[in-house]
Amino acid sequence: MGRCTMIAAALVSLALPATAAAQNAAGVRYADIPADAYAVVAEVRAKPGKADALREATLPLVAKVRAERNNLVYFLHEDREAPGRFVFYEIFATQADFEAHNATPHVQAWFARLPDLADGGVTVTRMKIHGGERPPSGR
Repeated sequence: MGRCTMIAAALVSLALPATAAAQNAAGVRYADIPADAYAVVAEVRAKPGKADALREATLPLVAKVRAERNNLVYFLHEDREAPGRFVFYEIFATQADFEAHNATPHVQAWFARLPDLADGGVTVTRMKIHGGERPPSGR
């Protein structure tokens, strides 16, 4: 591991709570995600000229949400061909955990900034996960 990589890894581990650092180090394993977990795809688009500001406001959510106890997966994506179009992929243990996530101070603070930064609100699609069912034992 190069010196820059080691420094970056050390900074990340200092910036994240211990549980998030451990979760990130171990990685998410598909078999560990319950078949009835609650998945969400959410999209938000920046107002013209506000892509950089929306990105700056949104990036800190990644570490904060991944540190939430019942968050299983959280990815923030930005469209390469349409900068300022952000898509979130999120999995929580239950729907109640997703709703609790939306009520956290960091998410509420982010929502409060959207009227100035986003073109409309957040479009949320609530998803059911398929293909994660474990086969019966003995197979």
